[in-house]
Amino acid sequence: MNRRDQILEAAGELFALSGYEGVGIDDIGAAIGVTGPAIYYYFAGKDAILVELILPQIKRLLAAARRLVDCGFEPLTTLSSLVSVHVDFVVTHPRLSQVHDRELHNLPPAQQQEVRRQMSEYVAVWAAALNLAGDAAVDPEEARVAVQAVFGLVNSTAVLRWSKSREELASVLNVLALSALAGVVPRLRTAPQLS
Repeated sequence: MNRRDQILEAAGELFALSGYEGVGIDDIGAAIGVTGPAIYYYFAGKDAILVELILPQIKRLLAAARRLVDCGFEPLTTLSSLVSVHVDFVVTHPRLSQVHDRELHNLPPAQQQEVRRQMSEYVAVWAAALNLAGDAAVDPEEARVAVQAVFGLVNSTAVLRWSKSREELASVLNVLALSALAGVVPRLRTAPQLS
């Protein structure tokens, strides 16, 4: 792992544990065995580190969601795949998920606006997939609420201690998320993933 990645990993861990405001550049440096000022060789400041922890992640999730939709899978498969990708991200990167959920308001205004725009597009991709998976058209507002609720359900588990494997946690979360979406797409209840 290169120094830049070490800084990001350490900062993500510290921000998740102590909050953005509770962590200084010196704390990040100490976590990887360098002085605080050495961090400035790689990042302009703490806010630049936070941007790098949050913005690329939502861009990756949005790009992955768009690729899945473009694959032309059967609608229930697309929806199930969207759930699986999101769950995998949260299970694999719980600290990044925590930082995104709790520290978005600490981003500089321009980057905060960009993250919100990307998140809105991400929700829209999910809502469209949810609509296609239904037997009848799903109310757009209801679809957005359902999607946001699923994000809340899955993202909230980033703070849990889980004694079993990541794969087992992902399996539980996939079933729970699809069950929640079945509230607006009843045929999900008989989908293979839930039976």
